[in-house]
Amino acid sequence: MERKRLSKAGWLACLFLLLAISSGLRAGTFGKEGDKKKKEVEMTADGPYVIHRSDGSVRVIQTDTGGRVHDTVYSRLPDGFSLHVEDHRGRIAFDVGLHGFGRPAWKHPRPGRVFVMSDPHGKLDCVVSLLQGNGIIGPDLCWTFGQNHLVVIGDVFDRGKDVPQIFWLFYKLEEEAARAGGRLSFLLGNHEALVLAGDLRYTKDKYKGLARRLDMDYPSLFGPDTELGRWLATRNTVEVIGPDLYVHAGLGRAFYDRNLTLPQVNREMSEALFMTKARRKEHSPLTAFLYGNEGPVWYRGLVRTAEKYKPLPADSLQLLLRRYGVERIIVGHTIFEDITCFYDGRVIGVNVDNEENREQGRGRALLIDGDNYQVAGDKGVLRPCR
Repeated sequence: MERKRLSKAGWLACLFLLLAISSGLRAGTFGKEGDKKKKEVEMTADGPYVIHRSDGSVRVIQTDTGGRVHDTVYSRLPDGFSLHVEDHRGRIAFDVGLHGFGRPAWKHPRPGRVFVMSDPHGKLDCVVSLLQGNGIIGPDLCWTFGQNHLVVIGDVFDRGKDVPQIFWLFYKLEEEAARAGGRLSFLLGNHEALVLAGDLRYTKDKYKGLARRLDMDYPSLFGPDTELGRWLATRNTVEVIGPDLYVHAGLGRAFYDRNLTLPQVNREMSEALFMTKARRKEHSPLTAFLYGNEGPVWYRGLVRTAEKYKPLPADSLQLLLRRYGVERIIVGHTIFEDITCFYDGRVIGVNVDNEENREQGRGRALLIDGDNYQVAGDKGVLRPCR
């Protein structure tokens, strides 16, 4: 009898365990634990993130290539302080010092050459190979483009594994370019608008995992109290360089009808940069429009013809060009197989799949040399842009 009772008890215990496992699998709890372990294993070099605290101290957070988090607070930064930045695999590295910055002018004369790229999306190796291949930076990742102008039309956040590293490279190059008499313009894109509003649908797990370790939300690592957040808050959304207007996604008829000045657009976008989507809608009708589907970081109607994109008629494009005193509009955002012209060259789309185009030897940037508009790849100019 005793053996029978033990067997029945054991059977009941097994049944209970099977039910628990089945319930856990249905609820996804076992999968979630597995995901957490996987995320921890996949942590790679990340940062640095520099946070200015209210008492004047500075917190610097960085993950090394082994996934270890280094979190240091300085009561004050030592003289000559610099940050060491390396890509997620530890193969690309550079140092950067903190420096002053402000909002760039919205309008510039065009120098001898302008190099235009877009949507790097966290892929530092693609950025470095393109810039080195076209003489923008040297082997040491320092500015070699003289008095010329580098334009990056938004979207560093999401998809790739080196987001802050790319921001730091542009931050560094901006100062180096200025010292050489040149210029770097980084314009805000829709992914800057997404992440800083807390929309992380495209954000890689490694970034979310670091934020969880720190008991923070990911956007706060780029918040208005951080060095990169402060820098992003001074970036323009639209700039004019010579006869060309640069904007991440595009400008449509609804934009034209509002009769906006470009400085006004830049100020409004920056003012709401760290607001949630709901807060932006509440802030003002203009803010809601600028961050909406027909605003400058989302509108696709310059390069898409489907009715849902509200494509811009050619005569309306001419009105836009005339209002802002330009001959063409250069955009990123919408991805194409290669650098592509629209409206007989009055609109140029420069967003491509950086990894695929790099492998295929196709166009990845636009080089404006005098009056010549040329498609450039990792090894320099490929062909005229037509």
